[in-house]
Amino acid sequence: MSSRIKNLFLLYFMILQNVCFANENIIEPQSLLVPFVNQQVSQDTISINGLGAIFKMRLHKWDDDTAVTVFVLKDDNPMHESFCKIILNVFPHQMRRVWDRLVYSGSGQAPIQLETKEEMIEKLSSTVGAIGYLRLSDVTDGIKVLQVLSGSSE
Repeated sequence: MSSRIKNLFLLYFMILQNVCFANENIIEPQSLLVPFVNQQVSQDTISINGLGAIFKMRLHKWDDDTAVTVFVLKDDNPMHESFCKIILNVFPHQMRRVWDRLVYSGSGQAPIQLETKEEMIEKLSSTVGAIGYLRLSDVTDGIKVLQVLSGSSE
């Protein structure tokens, strides 16, 4: 299967999952939940495995060796729950367990937890190397969408 077809299939799958988990029958494209990065991040794409590694705090640098700073919303935030379930394909409590293990073992840090979507936008736009997640409609100056590819390479 060609790379373009794989990417279209992944996009279709992500949209289908958003529809299945939505409270309404129809989902507008602007309401899709996607990873965002600081505008200065040179990387425009990442594999789904690479994205998972970043949010599980196992991948610490972008392709250009810039440090990755991960921002997430509180565990009980609906946007956080959707991002974990739909995009990363894990439950929020599983992500929390991974982060707690890193912290309590002394082998790593948990991502920086934020209260609101507005705080997420501010931190992503002001922190070089930052990554987080927002609705597609939340795009603004200083941040850009990180396209997720279906392949396993980072």
